[in-house]
Amino acid sequence: MKTVFINCSPKKNFSASSYFISLQKIFVKGEKVVEKLRNKGDYQRVLDAIKDADNVVFSLPLYIDCLPSHVLPFLKEAETMCKENGIKFNVYSIINNGFIEGCQSEPVLRILKNFSDRAGLTFCGGIGIGGGVMLNVTRIIFLVQIGLFVLNLVLNFIQNGFVFPVGLVLGFLKSAGIILFFNAGVLLFISQMGFKINKSRYFGKKYTRILIPSFIFIIFADIFFIIISVFKGGIFRGLFSKKQPDDITISKEN
Repeated sequence: MKTVFINCSPKKNFSASSYFISLQKIFVKGEKVVEKLRNKGDYQRVLDAIKDADNVVFSLPLYIDCLPSHVLPFLKEAETMCKENGIKFNVYSIINNGFIEGCQSEPVLRILKNFSDRAGLTFCGGIGIGGGVMLNVTRIIFLVQIGLFVLNLVLNFIQNGFVFPVGLVLGFLKSAGIILFFNAGVLLFISQMGFKINKSRYFGKKYTRILIPSFIFIIFADIFFIIISVFKGGIFRGLFSKKQPDDITISKEN
């Protein structure tokens, strides 16, 4: 059985879509292929990968209640290829969004269902995930925690020898447990969908979210997006950008 995971995020690295693929791969058996779909230059490579696939898993972010713009033309080409060559496979999906509610991903699941029907494929459902960006941040935090834990173990060994650092281990396990709890809903449904993928069965539509209260999520989300807007689209980008805006000429018709 061959399963192709398509990371449809336009981001180069550390996207939420890649995070959820890494989790989904844990629960899927057989040959596993991961492809990035970021622009038109990737279309042919990804199309070649799915020609002999048994299952295809689309992992992508929600952009304005729709797919990222570069994905729609790809689906058109994939539809044509499947129709002309009689290609059949099961379609699964993992949709993440920046809202707290996972059900915000419903429009994209409908689009993928329509694509599957038109292309003669079998749509097997998917997962809508709320707070996808924040869940991805927990991955980065966990990796940092692992690095600090290993560093502290080394320092403890240098200073104290083979003394087992109980407090250090318990502190790490506590932090890891908190992050695991935040991701519990995602892990539950991803493991369930992995079982369905292995059996080539229908999964349906499931919705989950980062497991924190909404009012806390809103506070942290506001802070995060303010910081991102300042560094990527605001004050600093304007000050240090080498590119200058094109001159705008306004003409009036008499």
